[in-house]
Amino acid sequence: MTLQSRLRDVENRLEQACNRSGRQREDIQIIAVTKYVSVQTAEAVVQEGINHIGENRWPDSKPKWETLQGQAVFHYIGSLQTNKVKDVVGKFDYVHSLDRLSLAEAIQNRARTLDIQVPCLLQVNVSGEQSKHGLAPNEVKPFLIELQKYDRIKPIGLMTMAPYESEPEETRPVFRALRVLRDELNDSSILKEPLTELSMGMSNDFEVAVEEGATLVRLGTVLVGKEEI
Repeated sequence: MTLQSRLRDVENRLEQACNRSGRQREDIQIIAVTKYVSVQTAEAVVQEGINHIGENRWPDSKPKWETLQGQAVFHYIGSLQTNKVKDVVGKFDYVHSLDRLSLAEAIQNRARTLDIQVPCLLQVNVSGEQSKHGLAPNEVKPFLIELQKYDRIKPIGLMTMAPYESEPEETRPVFRALRVLRDELNDSSILKEPLTELSMGMSNDFEVAVEEGATLVRLGTVLVGKEEI
């Protein structure tokens, strides 16, 4: 399939998921995950109108960032080591994987140096899998309270990764739990501003995620394909 045909297929599936759940298509932002494709493919994605790019390693994303800066919005979607913060903060517009105070401290210090504020999503390990990073759901509220001391970090939402399931419907409880957690946090009195974003859903399960409230879907193979680079 060509990039254009994959994009048409994704858009059709998104529209159907929105129709099933009574949502508006404009409320969902596609993030094209380009970590397995070339700079040229990433450029083609942007030319097709998908200008939100997701990457999870700075060395791999560097040539894409250098080529597309000013044309694309960059999302850091992988686990972020504190010693890599200097490479990411100031280049990536959003960080999706804030999950510990040591990382918050590093982001705060780098952002203060650059005199910027960094929009972040808190990564939540809803499924409890040992192999996944993220806060446990019951750790999110106290973590948000601690984050209030970091004025350069702007919490805007939550992110999770569901287990890979051969039947995407089986991921629904994970996505639903993240939405419920976000809503409960917004109903509490700890936030200065509500959490608006839910980053959840990938190539295998994005339709279920959209039905459960995703605002950001991270699409790799289903959208951009996979190639040797």
